[in-house]
Amino acid sequence: MTDLEVRPEELQALAALFGLGDPYPEYAKWRARQSVVRPHEKLFVFSRYEDCAAVLSSSAFGHAPREASPLRSLWRGTGQPAPAAPETASAADADAAVVTAQDNASNMLRLNPPDHTRLRRLASRALTPASVRALMPRIEAIAGELVGDLGPSFDVIRDVALPLPVRVISELLGIPEADRPMVVTWSEQLSRSIDPGFLITPENRVTMRAARDSFHDYLGALIPKRRREPGDDLVSALVHVHDEDGTLTEHEIIITCRLLLIAGHETTRSVIGGSVLALLNHPTQLAALRADPDLVERCVEEALRYDPPIQLLVRSALEDTTVGDTTVPAGARALMLLGAANRDEALGDDPEDFDFVRPARRHLSFGHGIHFCLGAPLGRAEAAIALRHLLPILAESRMTEPPVWKPHTVLRGLEHLRLTTTSG
Repeated sequence: MTDLEVRPEELQALAALFGLGDPYPEYAKWRARQSVVRPHEKLFVFSRYEDCAAVLSSSAFGHAPREASPLRSLWRGTGQPAPAAPETASAADADAAVVTAQDNASNMLRLNPPDHTRLRRLASRALTPASVRALMPRIEAIAGELVGDLGPSFDVIRDVALPLPVRVISELLGIPEADRPMVVTWSEQLSRSIDPGFLITPENRVTMRAARDSFHDYLGALIPKRRREPGDDLVSALVHVHDEDGTLTEHEIIITCRLLLIAGHETTRSVIGGSVLALLNHPTQLAALRADPDLVERCVEEALRYDPPIQLLVRSALEDTTVGDTTVPAGARALMLLGAANRDEALGDDPEDFDFVRPARRHLSFGHGIHFCLGAPLGRAEAAIALRHLLPILAESRMTEPPVWKPHTVLRGLEHLRLTTTSG
């Protein structure tokens, strides 16, 4: 077992990764320097596939109660002022911390077994493979409508990649059409909450807090309606789902619905946009897909590997453990650079190439282990259907300006991808 030397200078290199439009050259340098880096006494950074997969699948890692994080040290590399220390925090911040703790206690992404097991089992009973299959005709219809409405100049994100999953998840949850723009705004504001805390400004926190409260009030009013008059939507299913361990509480339903709304469109939007951009940047791959559209699922899988919507994950060591030959003490954090791990040279030759014709490569884009994304089948299906409908147009399209990336770190995706058809 190896105890890694603490190397504070690596904090600067790690901070430099955040916010890059193209972080992959830096990821390659990071992997080449060392498979595991310890930039802080309580922080281990993993960038290779086997190490990241080992952390995500190990019961020795999970989610610890929130405490002063070693990630705060990265502020020195961002050029931003550090957030207020706990002793100078306001009463409003203290109240927000209590609400955040309550939310985390009902959020399956923040829980360990057995609480995570119970919540995931109940939620998965409402989002079954059969329910996803039943959605396929509706997803096809929405995608056909959106692509059919495209003019000679269009924005892939605004006109297809965003509205498709928004409509699907909103219909699945029974969100009325008139309420969807408001709900999407809250989702986008809350999506910053998965970024490292040191990259979230005080202004971001105020906006996120307001969005969280609005979501809570909105869903809190919707749940009693579904309890009195259940429909065939997911909220009704969550209200009435139960097993031998009981039912979901109202707060758990709210947090689960909020999670599904955010994850149900943000990551799918990123996968659709990333798939289109990769094809436009690799004309031979676009030609291969046009020649054989049945390869669309493989194309989506390669796009997930090549440019994952979730770039990093953090876990806490719940006990002294080892990853490979590295000792990780209890209480330390493991930061996994998924974008780097997906392009690990150990997974095959030419990992920097986008190539879905070759045999599929492993990736961690939907996570791994007990927290593997519950909505992965739906996200994959939506992306494949969208791409299939867009395919005839893409061969005749070109970018009118460079793609614009969202100002996020963990959740990577395009803000705009504006195209024009060559015949337009």
